[in-house]
Amino acid sequence: MKMKETLQLGKTKFPMRASLPTKEVERQKEWEEQQIYEKRQEVNKDKPTFVLHDGPPFANGNIHIGHALNKISKDIIVRYKSMSGFRSPYVPGWDTHGLPIEQALTNKGVNRKEMTIAEFRKLCEEYAWEQINKQREDFKRLGVAGEWDNPYVTLTKDYEEAQIRVFGKMAEKGYIYRGLKPIYWSPSSESALAEAEIEYKDVRSANIYVAFGVRDGKGKVDSDASFVIWTTTPWTLPANLAIAVHPDVDYAVVNADGRKFVVASKMVEGVAAKLGWEDVQVLKEIKGSDLENVTAQHPFYDRESLLVLGDYVTLEEGTGLVHTAPGHGDDDYIVGQKYGLPVLSPVDGRGCFTDEAPGLEGVFYDDANKIITEWLEEKGALLKLDFFTHSYPHDWRTKKPVIFRATPQWFASIKTFREDILKEIENVEWLQPWGMQRIYNMVRDRGDWVISRQRAWGVPLPIFYGENGEAIISPETIDHVAGLFKEHGSNVWFEREAKELLPEGFTHPSSPNGEFTKETDIMDVWFDSGSSHEAVLQTRENLTFPADMYLEGSDQYRGWFNSSLTTSVAINGTAPYKSVLSQGMVLDGEGRKMSKSIGNTIEPNKVIKQKGADIVRLWVASVDSQSDVRVSMDIINQVSEVYRKIRNTIRFLLANTGDFDPEKHAVSYEDLRSEDKYMMNRLYQTTEKVIQAYEAYDFSTVYKTINNFCITDLSNFYLDFAKDVVYIESEDAYERRAMQTVFYEAVVVLTKLLTPILPHTTEEIWSYLKEPEEYVQLAEMPEVRTFENNSSLLEQWENFMVLRDYVLKALEVARNAKEIGKSFEAKVTLYPNETTKQLLESMNTDLRQVLIVSELDIKELSEAPENAMEFDGMSVLVEHKHGETCERCRIISEEVGTIEEAPTLCGRCYSIVKEHYPEALETAADE
Repeated sequence: MKMKETLQLGKTKFPMRASLPTKEVERQKEWEEQQIYEKRQEVNKDKPTFVLHDGPPFANGNIHIGHALNKISKDIIVRYKSMSGFRSPYVPGWDTHGLPIEQALTNKGVNRKEMTIAEFRKLCEEYAWEQINKQREDFKRLGVAGEWDNPYVTLTKDYEEAQIRVFGKMAEKGYIYRGLKPIYWSPSSESALAEAEIEYKDVRSANIYVAFGVRDGKGKVDSDASFVIWTTTPWTLPANLAIAVHPDVDYAVVNADGRKFVVASKMVEGVAAKLGWEDVQVLKEIKGSDLENVTAQHPFYDRESLLVLGDYVTLEEGTGLVHTAPGHGDDDYIVGQKYGLPVLSPVDGRGCFTDEAPGLEGVFYDDANKIITEWLEEKGALLKLDFFTHSYPHDWRTKKPVIFRATPQWFASIKTFREDILKEIENVEWLQPWGMQRIYNMVRDRGDWVISRQRAWGVPLPIFYGENGEAIISPETIDHVAGLFKEHGSNVWFEREAKELLPEGFTHPSSPNGEFTKETDIMDVWFDSGSSHEAVLQTRENLTFPADMYLEGSDQYRGWFNSSLTTSVAINGTAPYKSVLSQGMVLDGEGRKMSKSIGNTIEPNKVIKQKGADIVRLWVASVDSQSDVRVSMDIINQVSEVYRKIRNTIRFLLANTGDFDPEKHAVSYEDLRSEDKYMMNRLYQTTEKVIQAYEAYDFSTVYKTINNFCITDLSNFYLDFAKDVVYIESEDAYERRAMQTVFYEAVVVLTKLLTPILPHTTEEIWSYLKEPEEYVQLAEMPEVRTFENNSSLLEQWENFMVLRDYVLKALEVARNAKEIGKSFEAKVTLYPNETTKQLLESMNTDLRQVLIVSELDIKELSEAPENAMEFDGMSVLVEHKHGETCERCRIISEEVGTIEEAPTLCGRCYSIVKEHYPEALETAADE
C-alpha cells in the first residue's frame, strides 16, 4: 500500500461540467415519463391550497426573454409552495384572439375578402394552435412544471361558453349598454380601443390659434369681436359645435392692433405675447357665466358654435376658451349632451372624412390639417400656426396614432359599480404597495369600458336586434348562445343566421314579424382574458376562487389585473385574486428597451442551447424583477460563473461524503466540534434567510444568500481547512465523520433550497445522495433548525473571523514579499490584546488547522517585534516555517526526518498511518 492510498481523497462521479443543454432534455423526458408533477400533486392532495393563476400570454411566435422571466418566476413560486406544505397546481393559459393573429395571416398572404368570416376565423384558430404548441414546448424546455396537456385557452368551447355567461351576468345586472360617444379609435386597425390598449409616444403637431367671429352676442359681446380658441388638432374643427368657457372666470374684450378679441382676462398678456399683438387695450370684462348661449360663427362652415359652460376649462394654457367637438372628446361629449348638441364625428373607420365634412370627403384626418389651416388663413381666422412635439396616444399593437371618434359601441358601465371595485382593491394584498395606488387611480379615473371591437377574430357579442333596432340581451338568449358555443364553438355565430342562433320558437315585441339580426362586433380581448376567473378558477376542480396570486408584468395594471378585477367584482362582488405581484420590463445591459431592429435582444432558446435552462433560471433568480431588469450575454456569463462556483462547491461536498452513510456515521450536534457547530449554525441561518426570502418572493436574496454561503462560508473557509481533516484523518476518525455530518447536511439542505430555481441540477445532485425521496421535487423544504445555548458559540466564532481576516491579510503581505508561498509554509505568531487573548483561550479548537498554517504561536502583546503587523490593538507576525514538508499532509514540521520508521511524515501523520495503515509503512520501508 502506497502512502498516497492512506489519504481519503474525495471521489465522485458528479461531473464538474454540467452539460446542461443535453442533460436537461433527458431529465425532462424522465420527469414526464415518471409523472413527477402528478406525483407532487398526489403528495400534496390533502394540504392547504395555494393557486397562482397564470395570466395568458398571447399566442404569437416563440417566447422572448420577458416570457422566460415571467414563467420561471411563477415556476419558482409554485415549486417552493409545493415543497412548503401547500397543494399548488399550475394551469398554464393562452390568450388567442385579436388583431395580431389577423395581421399575421394577412402578412402570410391570406386575403380575407375572398372568404367568409367563418372561413377566415378557422384559419385564425389553426394559426393560434400552431403558436400555442410552439410556445408550449418553449415553456416546458425552461423546466416549468404544470398541466401542459390540459392548459386553458381562450378559444376553446368551454372557455367561450363561460365568457358568454360572464357577459350575460353583467348584462342582467344592467352593466352593459350601447351608446354613441367618443372613444379611442385606431384607424390603423380600424377598431375601437380600450384605455388599456393605449400607449403614449411623442409626435409633432400643429399648434393653432383661431378666431371665431361673434354671430349673436346677446348684448354681451359686440358683433365685430371674435372669440379666440387654441387647438393642437385642426382636423377636429369641422366637427366644432361649441366653445366652452368657465362660468367663474372673467373674460376680457380687447382691442388688439385694430381687431376685437375675447380671451380670459388672466390670459391677455400671455396670448398677446404669443400672437405678437403690439397695441392691446382691454375694453371690458364679462363673467364666463354671462357668455352662456352666446353664439359664434364657425370659421369655415355656415353654422354657429354655441358658447357653453364647462368646469373643466383651465387657464394653464391656450386662451381660456375651449374648442368643443362632441364627437371627438370626452369633456366635449359630456357638455354637448348637457346642451343638446348632436354628436358629430365626420370621420370613418379608416380615419378619412365623410361627406359630413364638405370639401374634405375621403381625405385622411392627418392630411386634412394642412387644408384646414389654409382655409382658416383665407378666411382671416388663423391667428397663429406653429409646431410642437408632445405626448400623444397610440395603438399599442400597430404603434400608430389613435383618434377620439364617436361611434356606436357597446360599453360596460364602470361608474355603476366603481365604488365596489375600489373597495375590493383595498382588500387585496398588493405586494408592491405602489401597485395598489396605481390601479386604484386607474379605476377611479377611468370612463366606461368599451367592450366592442370591429374585428373578425374574437368572441362575438351575443346580442340580437329586433326589427325596430332594439337590442335583445336576455337570460334566455344568453343561456342558449352559451350552450351553442359549448357544443360548436363561437364560429357558429358566423355560420348561422340570427334566427338559427335563437331558442326555438323565440319571440320578442320588437319583432312582430319574427325577423331578427345579430351583432357583428366581437368582444374586447381583455374581456376574454378577464373572464378566466370564471372560465378556469371557478370550473376546474383542482383550482380555487379567488386565486391566491396573480403575477404579471407591470403593464397589466391597465390590462389583465384590471379587466379581471372589473368582471369579477361585477358578477361575484369580489376581486379574483388575494394578492398581486408585478414585474418590471426586461431591458438590455445598457438599460435600453429590447428591439430586433437595434439587435439587442436575448433569445432564451439560444441561451438554453448554449448554456442550459438552469442558467436562464438562475438569471431570473439573480435579478430584482419587481422593477425593470437588465440582461445581456455578459450578464448571463456572470450568472453562469456563479452557477459554476455553486456546482463545484456541491461537487466537493459530494466527493467527500461518498463513504458517509447518514444512518451510520452522522455525529449528533452535541458531539460536534466547535467549528462544525459553527458551520451547522451558519447553514441554518442561511436556510432561515432563504426561506424568508422565498416567502417574500424575493428571489434575488435567495440567490445572493446561497451564493454567499457557498463561497464565503464553505469554499473560502470551512472547506478550505477541511481538507486537512477529511483527506488526512483515517476513514472513521471522529473529526472526519463530524465534518462529513456537516457536509452531508449542507448538501441536502442546499439541494432542497435550490430546487425551485435549479430543478435540473438539483435532481442530478439528489441522485448522489442517500435520501428517502426518489426525486428532490418530491421532498419538502428544510425546516429551520435552532440549537440551544449557541449564542456564545456564534459570538465566539464571529469574533474569531475578524481575527482570521487579520491573519489572512498578514499572510497575503508575506506572500507578496516572497517570504512564503502557500500558507502552509508559514509560522504565525499572534500578539493579542487582552480581549483577543481571552477569545483564543476560550476556543476549544485547533486554530492552527483552521488558519491553514504549519505553526501557530501566541505570545504577549508586549513581546511583539517591530516587523509584526498591527491590527486594532494586536499584532501578527508571519515567518517562513523551519523544517521539512510532510509527504502526506504537506505541513512543514521539524518532526519530518526525525521518525526512523517514517522519515517523510510528521508526527500526526505517522500516528494515523501506524494505527490504521501499517502496510503503507512497510511499503515505504521497502522502497
